[in-house]
Amino acid sequence: MSTFKSEFLHTLSERGFIHQISDETGLDDLLSKERVTAYIGFDPTAPSLHAGSLIQIMMLHWLQKTGHRPISLMGGGTGMVGDPSFKDEARKLMTMDMIEDNINSIQRVFANYMDYDAGEKSALMINNGEWLRGLNYLEFLRDVGRHFSVNRMLSFESVKMRIDREQSLSFLEFNYMILQAYDFVELCKRYDCRLQMGGSDQWGNIVNGIDLGHRMDCPQLYALTSPLLTTASGAKMGKSANGAIWLNPDMLSAYDFWQYWRNTEDADVGRFLKLYTTLPMDEIARLAALGGSEINEVKKILATEVTAMLHGRAAAEEAAETARKTFEEGALAENLPTIEVAKAELDGGIGILTLLVQAGLAGSNGEARRHIKGGAVKLNDKAVSDERLSVSADALSQEGVAKLSVGKKKHILVRPV
Repeated sequence: MSTFKSEFLHTLSERGFIHQISDETGLDDLLSKERVTAYIGFDPTAPSLHAGSLIQIMMLHWLQKTGHRPISLMGGGTGMVGDPSFKDEARKLMTMDMIEDNINSIQRVFANYMDYDAGEKSALMINNGEWLRGLNYLEFLRDVGRHFSVNRMLSFESVKMRIDREQSLSFLEFNYMILQAYDFVELCKRYDCRLQMGGSDQWGNIVNGIDLGHRMDCPQLYALTSPLLTTASGAKMGKSANGAIWLNPDMLSAYDFWQYWRNTEDADVGRFLKLYTTLPMDEIARLAALGGSEINEVKKILATEVTAMLHGRAAAEEAAETARKTFEEGALAENLPTIEVAKAELDGGIGILTLLVQAGLAGSNGEARRHIKGGAVKLNDKAVSDERLSVSADALSQEGVAKLSVGKKKHILVRPV
C-alpha cells in the first residue's frame, strides 16, 4: 500500500479503492495543496443504478469528506450513444425522453452520499447533454476529432476484445471514447475539474481525456480507477439470483437491500466494510478479525451500515429488526416485502406455483415446482409438498395476510386488495 500525503488518496488506499493512478506523485501533491474538483460519469441506461455503482459513489463521498469537490456527471449526451467498453454487443439506443426520465430517477440517490449545500466543496450534479447535444458536427471533427489517432484507439483493450471476437463495433460506439474525452475537457474549462475517476474498465477512456486536455490547453489532468469487484465466489457485484440490486427504493425495498448485504460471503466481509461503510479502520479491523458464529453478527453490522447510508438509519434498523423477528423468533414481521392479490382471485383459490411466480420467489412454474420438490417452500411457516395446492382466503392470518417462503431467507407477505 502506497504512502500518500493527501488525506483523500490515503483514505482510498487503505480502504482498497485504488487500482491505477496516472501520476501518483503529481495528483498527491495537487490534492495536498488545494481543493480539487473530480468527477465520475454515470450513464442513464436504467431508471436506477445498482449496487455495482456503489464503489464509485463512495469514492465521490470520500472526495468531499476529505475537503474536495465531487461532480456526478449524468450522461444525457453520451447516453444517446452508449459506452461499448468490454460489451459483447451494442447497447440498445434510447430516446431522449427515456434518457431524461432515467436521469431524473437516478439522481435521487446521490444526496444520500454527498452534500449539495457545503459551500466551496458543494457537490455538483451536471448533465453532459448541456454541451454535447448542441455540438456542430463539422466543427467538432475539426477542433476535437483531429487530435485522435484511430490506430491508438484500436489498441485499447475494450476495443480489441470486440474486434478479436469478430463482434461488430459501430462507428456510433467508436465515437463514445471521443465524447467522454471531450467531457473531461469541458469540465476542466467550466469547473476547473482536474481528476476523472471510474472503474478500471474506464482507464483507456480517461487517459484519452488527459491526452485531449494536453492538446486543448487544459492544465495537467489526472486519472484514478478502482478495481472491478466480484464476490469471493466470482459473482458480479450488484447482481443476485433474483436480479439487480437496485439503489432506488421504489425498485428494491430497504429490507431486500439489507438482506443482500447480510448474505455477504464470509471472505468478503472485511473488504466490504472498508469499501461500503464509513466505519473507522480500527473498528473494521476488529470486526474483520471475528470468526465462527460471530461473523454473522458482523454481516448484520455491514448490512445495517450500508443500508443506512442509502435508505437512512431508521429504515436500516427497521430492516434489521424485521429480519431478527423473521429468522430468530419466527414471527410474522409486518415489514416484510408484500405483494397484493385481488380478493376475488384469492377467494377462488390461486395455484401455489402461480403464487410463487407472482411473488418473485420463482422465475417460472418449473422453478417453483423444483422448490416444492426440494422441500424449500412454506406457507405460513408450514412446509408445502403438493404442487397442486390451491391457496385461498383460508390461508390468511388474523392480520389478513399469508406468509410465503422459499428457503430460510426469502419471505413475502400476500395481502388481498
